[in-house]
Amino acid sequence: MKFNMFFVLPFLGVAGVVPSFGDTPPPHPFLNPLFADHMVLQRGISDPVWGWSTPGSVVTVTIDGVSAKARTDSSGEWQAKLPVLTAGGPYTMLVSGPQKVTLQDVLVGDVWVCSGQSNMEFGVGNGLNADEETAAANYPNIRLFTVPKATSISPADVANGTWQACTPQSVRSQGTWNGFSAVGYFFGRDLYQKLNVPIGLIQSSWGGTPAESWTSQKTLPAKLPEFKAAFGILGAARTAAAQGKTLDPSDVVKQWYLQNDPGSVKNWQGPNFDDSSWKTMPLPNYFEQVGDPDLLLFHGIMWFRRELDLPDSSVGKDAVLHLYADDNDTTWVNGTQVGYTEGYSTERKYPVPASLLHAGRNFIAVRLLDTGGLGGIYGKPEQLILDFPGAQSAGLDGPWHYKPSTPLSNLALFPSDPTNPNFPSVLYNGMISPIQTFGIKGVIWYQGENNVGRAYQYRTLLPAMIGDWRQHWGQGAFPFYIVQLAGLGAPAVQPGDDNWAELREAQLMTAEHTQNSGLALAVDVGDPNDIHPKNKQEVGRRLSLVALAKTYGQNIEYSGPAYKSYKVEAGSVRLSFTHLGGGLTAKDNAPLTGFAIAGSDRKFVWADAKIDGDTVVVSSAQVPAPVAVRYAWSIDPAISLYNQAGLPASPFRTDDWPGITFGNK
Repeated sequence: MKFNMFFVLPFLGVAGVVPSFGDTPPPHPFLNPLFADHMVLQRGISDPVWGWSTPGSVVTVTIDGVSAKARTDSSGEWQAKLPVLTAGGPYTMLVSGPQKVTLQDVLVGDVWVCSGQSNMEFGVGNGLNADEETAAANYPNIRLFTVPKATSISPADVANGTWQACTPQSVRSQGTWNGFSAVGYFFGRDLYQKLNVPIGLIQSSWGGTPAESWTSQKTLPAKLPEFKAAFGILGAARTAAAQGKTLDPSDVVKQWYLQNDPGSVKNWQGPNFDDSSWKTMPLPNYFEQVGDPDLLLFHGIMWFRRELDLPDSSVGKDAVLHLYADDNDTTWVNGTQVGYTEGYSTERKYPVPASLLHAGRNFIAVRLLDTGGLGGIYGKPEQLILDFPGAQSAGLDGPWHYKPSTPLSNLALFPSDPTNPNFPSVLYNGMISPIQTFGIKGVIWYQGENNVGRAYQYRTLLPAMIGDWRQHWGQGAFPFYIVQLAGLGAPAVQPGDDNWAELREAQLMTAEHTQNSGLALAVDVGDPNDIHPKNKQEVGRRLSLVALAKTYGQNIEYSGPAYKSYKVEAGSVRLSFTHLGGGLTAKDNAPLTGFAIAGSDRKFVWADAKIDGDTVVVSSAQVPAPVAVRYAWSIDPAISLYNQAGLPASPFRTDDWPGITFGNK
């Protein structure tokens, strides 16, 4: 669910047409590749259509009997704005000027962008009842477009994707992870079934990426100054690119590890380092899955070491060290660095010269930076080897010593190669900039796992990103609907602070205080053992409820009980809610759970809670003078409070005491 490295490549044609530009071709295609056969244009607005041609030329765009003209500017770019269109089609669109392109099977309806990290990237083929859902995905008036994964150091202009009608074949072939975005598809399907208008879905997502990667340089350092340093690196990369060079950030990265990782300072990679006190785990493996409870939710820097005995026959031969790592690794053999890679999906093939190896004891050390989701040295046993070409390889599977170093929440911003998708603004540049200004209805967003260590920062970051997109799109405050993170891991034994709860709070605050935003909960449809829960149908359905109510004006309940206020009574706290949805109810008519209460000492204990009309009364004999209540305040909370519409209450708290991510940047 992490990241890879891609570069934006120029696109040379649309719908099979490669235009001829004579002696002075513009830098981009005559018609932006977003405009293609089978696309959906946004109804109810003046849709922009744009591309590039000979400077000073006139381009005419015609559809359904109406036309718009544009003249190319000095750089060759043109943009025509169509008259407002109503839902319908299919139509033929003709774009003519120095070149000519004809687009077939064009619909007019509502276009939604589906963006975020891995739970939005998660394809239909990964989910619940995948085969049945795929076979039923025959909706010719739903159209799918996937923005290719791409980082860019500067805002890009084109995304070379393909519009396709939704069929069992396209819903599995589109997308970047075993099918088109499951959340996006189920959301769009539910809208289509309720509205009966064409729906266009544009997926632009990348697993394991933080929100700052999706926010432009125009906004990010102005709203969050802690990111300013990153743009010094980005500027240096642009300068190097202009000179035909590539920025080498290795020295910066080395200094970062020395400042953030005790293992780098204490030479844990050295062949004489004593790791006998370290625990062991079998590799290849994800460290969250080896049974160590301390690693279940660990992200950050992890070290691995292994001793390898080599026979005399291996001496004097060059070798290649093969492994898969999630996410970034630095690898040493006998204390000498042999490789460094950023990104989880790339096989490491590190040359090991014969001079580094000797008969008998040899030592391999791997420093791993896990940025979210699963982490470790993973793959199949035969993919973790020291290979001697032309001779027998040495297997490296089996027990390795390991030691966690620094958790992600304590790490400074990683000064990675700016082609790394975790780098600020590079996904905005590569995957949002190419589609910005394309006519849309709104955005659905499922992201946050990679920002849980900086949840308080997310309170500013997510609204800043939303405003950034709206400003660049130039279509006003379009709807922006957020999925609140699903539950994961083991339930809390005792109530207390939790970074996932704080991130969910930041999402809730954004939905409540950002114009034309909304929240769909996934906290009760999570999987304690999988950060990618399979029930994306319910997530898509809840997003569609928000859209149907808030965007389309339908008189339906779209939210679970929403905490409104509290009142301290004799030894108890009475909570009031909005979005009663016909009345409060407990899940399965069982006693309410997941409530905690504290006095002025700020020590929370589990509480008794009962529904009293449209309120909930919370108390505990251990807290005779309560001052605060929290509900579902953990990574995998007990979710018990619903309304009669069957929707859960969001996790909330009545206090504003600083949490564990306060000040993390």
